[in-house]
Amino acid sequence: MPSRRPLRIDADFHLPQAEVGDLLPFLDEYWQMQVVDRELPSMPFRLTSYPANAPLTRNPDFEGLDVPAALDRFGTGIAIASMLHGVVALHNPDMRAALLSAVNDYVAAAWLDAEPRLRGSIYVSGEDPAASVAEIERLSGDRRFVQVLMLAMQEIHHGNRHYWPIYEACQKHGLTLAIHAGGLYRIPPSVSGWPSYQFEDYVMQSMAFENILTGFLGEGVFQKFPDLRVVFLESGFAWLPTTIWRNDKTWRGVRQEVPWLDRKPSEIMAGRVFLSLQPVDPPGAEELRQILKHIGSTDMLLYSTDYPHRQFTGGEPLPTGLPEEALPGILAGNALKAYPRLAADPAVRQAAEAMEETT
Repeated sequence: MPSRRPLRIDADFHLPQAEVGDLLPFLDEYWQMQVVDRELPSMPFRLTSYPANAPLTRNPDFEGLDVPAALDRFGTGIAIASMLHGVVALHNPDMRAALLSAVNDYVAAAWLDAEPRLRGSIYVSGEDPAASVAEIERLSGDRRFVQVLMLAMQEIHHGNRHYWPIYEACQKHGLTLAIHAGGLYRIPPSVSGWPSYQFEDYVMQSMAFENILTGFLGEGVFQKFPDLRVVFLESGFAWLPTTIWRNDKTWRGVRQEVPWLDRKPSEIMAGRVFLSLQPVDPPGAEELRQILKHIGSTDMLLYSTDYPHRQFTGGEPLPTGLPEEALPGILAGNALKAYPRLAADPAVRQAAEAMEETT
């Protein structure tokens, strides 16, 4: 008999990193020469936030699962894919822009063309807004790209007007702004200097997202760009209740300084900010229920596996403690609100409406 099987939209799915040599066909003759002459194909260009062999980077339950097999294993209908390539950290702005374009073109040719369940991310460097806007304009016509991807730890605060041209381009083309854990390491991830160990760096990532959210609110990003949707990826969400409370509390006393905050920050961010489900920080079902109680809603949570990173064990990314009635929203409904391009995608709409599979 047919049984109801909800559509799953995976908001945080990582593609295997392309080697620099793989990017050569997507570069013009000049940049091919520059890349080869500088021996860049011999360099790994991996972000130090995700050392390839670190336990948190590699989930043993994913061993042997290529991209299609991983999608099959979790019954994923749509996966929003990203390739967190280290070329984003290059100091040479022209080379960085050329290689980021090559990464995006490689993702489209090698992955989006081959796997209809994948949707893409336009990977940009926030340090060069003009180049980022040009890249968004270049790729905006390909509706398979549903978000613009930036890293969490950059040189300038994300709420700063330096980045606003990027946000304007996102809004113009109905692209969601996604901010993923990781950094350029031009400045310390800690507010008081450089840590010594990866352990410290990884824990500090969630603090970066607290700062980003407060910056978006305080600097008026949501008022300036009323249709912009923002997704935090691999941010955790256990920090959210106290951050929301602190923003609302402080706003009451200093709102004359920020008149664009015309209502409580928690009300401004509602329906505008979304967070991937993994990693789930609370250690058990009861703790998770308490966190969700203090957040006040599950409407901002997006189902994710964080493939191939190690955020959970076993075959089910959904933690125990989630309300049963919230699952359709977490699995797909919230993503359709977070990603305007998904909501407008006929294939996605059809899958969401059908949601019926013979077992």
